[in-house]
Amino acid sequence: MHNNTIVGHKIKGFRESKGLSIEEIAERSGLSVEQINSIENDENLPSLGPLIKVARALGVRLGTFLDDSDELGPVVCRAADREKDSSISFSNGANDARKHMEYHPLAQQKAGRHMEPFVIDINPEDSPEFQLSAHEGEEFIYVMQGEVEIVYGKDTYNLKEGDSIFYDSIVNHHVHGAPGKSAKILAVVYIPF
Repeated sequence: MHNNTIVGHKIKGFRESKGLSIEEIAERSGLSVEQINSIENDENLPSLGPLIKVARALGVRLGTFLDDSDELGPVVCRAADREKDSSISFSNGANDARKHMEYHPLAQQKAGRHMEPFVIDINPEDSPEFQLSAHEGEEFIYVMQGEVEIVYGKDTYNLKEGDSIFYDSIVNHHVHGAPGKSAKILAVVYIPF
């Protein structure tokens, strides 16, 4: 079962429990009412950037949307579990909402965390349409397989297997596969609360 059927449902639950309207969340997060609606209805998970903004607008950690249960001690994620367990598919701003990224959260049960580690499978796209996102925090990406392109501000970086990049998320950025290439990356997103 894919988790993306739950994320929007959880967001809606938090919003309603706080007595906030979609319009209020849209205003606080800087997203459109349509975007909030499509996220809540699980039609389209845009990418981490907008989700982080929604989390902020609700006054909760991004991890709250991904958590199943809370664990205070260390959380071990075995390779076999990572692949078969939950994953979250993002269309990542692709116009026709193709699901070109699959996120496998690695620390879902860790309570009170400030980092969100994921293994992300990136499917090849010949001409990706993407929207850059910016949010507070930092991101670290390590390429496990394949080749990725990272647009960061006015620059584009090409990373191959074994390469890594660490950047401030406040600058407009977007991660995608190199044209026609698939990739598997380890991404750790730090979001100050």
